[in-house]
Amino acid sequence: MSQDDFFAQIGVEPPGSADSPPPTRRDRKRRTKERKRRRRRRRIVTTLIMVLVLAGVGIGGYWAYKHRPPAPTTAASDYSGAGEGAVEVEIPDGASGQEIGKILYDKGVVASVGAFADAYAANANSGNIQAGVYTLKAKMSAANAVAALLDPASQTRRLTIPEGFTQAQVKEKLISTGGFTDAQVDAAFADAAGIGLPAAAGGHVEGWLAPDTYNISQGATATEVVAEMVKRTVSRLKNAGVAEADYETVLIKASIVEREATPTYYGQVARVIDNRLADTDGDTQGKLGMDSTILYGLGRSGGMPTQAELDDASNPYNTRIHPGLPPTPIGSPGKGTITAVLNPPAGDWLYFVTINLDTGETRFASTYAEQQANEQLLQQYCAANEAKCSSGTHKS
Repeated sequence: MSQDDFFAQIGVEPPGSADSPPPTRRDRKRRTKERKRRRRRRRIVTTLIMVLVLAGVGIGGYWAYKHRPPAPTTAASDYSGAGEGAVEVEIPDGASGQEIGKILYDKGVVASVGAFADAYAANANSGNIQAGVYTLKAKMSAANAVAALLDPASQTRRLTIPEGFTQAQVKEKLISTGGFTDAQVDAAFADAAGIGLPAAAGGHVEGWLAPDTYNISQGATATEVVAEMVKRTVSRLKNAGVAEADYETVLIKASIVEREATPTYYGQVARVIDNRLADTDGDTQGKLGMDSTILYGLGRSGGMPTQAELDDASNPYNTRIHPGLPPTPIGSPGKGTITAVLNPPAGDWLYFVTINLDTGETRFASTYAEQQANEQLLQQYCAANEAKCSSGTHKS
């Protein structure tokens, strides 16, 4: 079929027909606009198709990710058995299973943090593990480590000795907290060689039982614990630069300062002790005159000695009668009083008295007349606070 026949069949004049008028300027503009509309529609359709395709790819990828098969896992490395030796670990308050696992891993108790975390999660009682110091074993299985932390027998006992505690008070702590018997503690105190007591102590442990906190593991003996106390005292004296020949003297002075003064006045009371010892031909005649030493000799740590007790020359710790230092320390001094004894401030004080038991205010005097005036202030305070004064005051 020819082009003319085709156009004749559809009833349209073929282009360029002699009878067809030429397109006008308006027709050309209309056709141009129509072509532009068609191109825009094609672009929009193409863009929509691309968006739909990309969305489909994204949704398919997400579905495939969510429904992917689990990756093969490797179990965390773990030891087998109950372990060996002894390892001391400290578990802080509020530690999670992961945190405890890290502590045990660092100490060589478990093979991996993951193994412990798994065992912790598997044990229904793991939440009952308490903060504290424990004696465990090296190379334990994670399950055994959890079980050991839940066993009270694994927890190390903590023994705290406050500054100024006497030998008798330390003994009570060793029995009540350490779980030792009276005989075991006495044997430890008497074993100078076993506890490493220096010769300067003359066989007496008083003053050598360092104030501190001690972790007592299962199986520890009283001798081992006391030896650690003595070791810490020796270490403190050495670190302070004290010559071994002066060990006992420093401890005696420091123990008196510990009992007679608050930290604010440690240095001044230490100076009073030195001044009185040197005042052999003066008012004090080299006598310390400390009530704390008299009370120690009487087996007491507080209150006021009676006049009969003040006059009792049979008490070797009666420094109102006997010049010089008492035979032994009267308690376990802390680092602060040892430092004060070694470095007391300059001053010519021979007397002191605490004039206010509420604030601890203490007055120092170089003459007895000044001391009497200060004691008047104490009497005024006691007149208004009789109950507080009945328990005793610091004066010398």
